Amino acid sequence: MRAQQGDRFFMAGCLLYWAEGSKDRNHVDFTNSDPEMVKFFVRFLKTYWNLRNEDIRITCNLFADHVDQQRDIEQYWLDVAALAHESLRVSTVNVYSKYSKKKRRNRLPYGTCRVTVARTRVVQAIYGGIQEIGGFTRDAWLE
Repeated sequence: MRAQQGDRFFMAGCLLYWAEGSKDRNHVDFTNSDPEMVKFFVRFLKTYWNLRNEDIRITCNLFADHVDQQRDIEQYWLDVAALAHESLRVSTVNVYSKYSKKKRRNRLPYGTCRVTVARTRVVQAIYGGIQEIGGFTRDAWLE
């Protein structure tokens, strides 16, 4: 309905999820390294589904050279998402392979952040918005 009404913020959130979110039927997983995208997506979730901070979880994906700064990076993402420490889940730290020469390309100073909401109604509403905007039906997304 919001997509049919042309609600631009709702439509932008749905399309952002379509591009960057996982396509699970029962929960929302959105991962990105851009702090503005993460902030926007959390605001989208809170605006349309009245989610409490404790309903939203974040997980950081870090690199081996982030280990010494892990707590600071986790706090950075909590601040970006405007969430309390209780929303943080155990971070993943990617270790170097023996072939990597311990040099990373395209360095992401804060790794990536995954935003998760385990609410079927939320992901189904987003899928409905995507299908309305895109003018198609995808049976795999239906409950």
